[in-house]
Amino acid sequence: MSIKTSFIIPHKGREEMLVDTIQSIADLETPKTEFEVIIVSQNDSISERISSFSDFLKLTVIYNEEDHTISHSRNKGANASCGQFLAFLDADIQLAPDWLNIMLSELNKTTNTVLIFGTQKPSFNANSIEKIRSHLASATSGHFTDSAPGANLFLSRKIFDQAGGFPENLKTCEDIYFTNKVSQHGLLFHEPSAKFIHLGEDKSFIEMFKKEMWRGQSNVASLKGRNIPIREIPSFIVPFVVSIGIVLAPILFSLELYIALFVNLIFVLLPLSAYVIRLKKLVKKSVPLMYCAFFYSLYFPARAIGTVIGVRGAVATSSHNA
Repeated sequence: MSIKTSFIIPHKGREEMLVDTIQSIADLETPKTEFEVIIVSQNDSISERISSFSDFLKLTVIYNEEDHTISHSRNKGANASCGQFLAFLDADIQLAPDWLNIMLSELNKTTNTVLIFGTQKPSFNANSIEKIRSHLASATSGHFTDSAPGANLFLSRKIFDQAGGFPENLKTCEDIYFTNKVSQHGLLFHEPSAKFIHLGEDKSFIEMFKKEMWRGQSNVASLKGRNIPIREIPSFIVPFVVSIGIVLAPILFSLELYIALFVNLIFVLLPLSAYVIRLKKLVKKSVPLMYCAFFYSLYFPARAIGTVIGVRGAVATSSHNA
């Protein structure tokens, strides 16, 4: 039987979660003869534990240079694959056993849907920050979207080629840019029944702050060459409004400019409260309101700092590989 689906997994660094990712693929209900697994590693070598999967899976390991972006690794893996469908996974994703069967079934139901991505669920012992991340990632579950995060993406090779592959110049936000290009060829659907766990999800607010700084570095560069949906605009403006307001508050207080301080607090609290209330509705009783407020009090400054850091790179970027 010919290969129907190619799993493409870019990887760099520790292998513990990559092992769990591959194991979850091996445990899929779909016959192993119908798919292959391609790892694009930026390590010098792979362990015997990874190699041992080739005993019962069609596993291929490709090596990539360390200085290349994750997009380069994804494109490299796609070029080496032979499946009719491409499943792009991060190296820290644990798929539910029925994930691939659902993806194949749903994508074949209608010609209008060209990309499907699964719904994240928190791990069994998830703490508050992981629950927040999982609920935010699942906010659009059951709906069509105009972009999608790159943790797990499923589409045909034909659509991948038509979209031009991932933008290799972007360090972050490459998934949003790519899936937005895909949306020009059809609909993107956030499938609620295809579940996965993000094994590498943030477990602390410090981890979250560092990751959002890193993600923010390609915010400006990711705007070039794609349509910006209205719903994305606040995500670029609010982090700066809140961050500047937080910095100004103690300055205005020390100068006894109380009217200006009051106005400043309104500009900070209104958008902050809106995001916190929305988050609380998503997490319901699983996360206290205090944690929701603290999350965005750190999230917005981290995004603003990352965006400022990345502006120089964004200015230097002249084109995308798409």
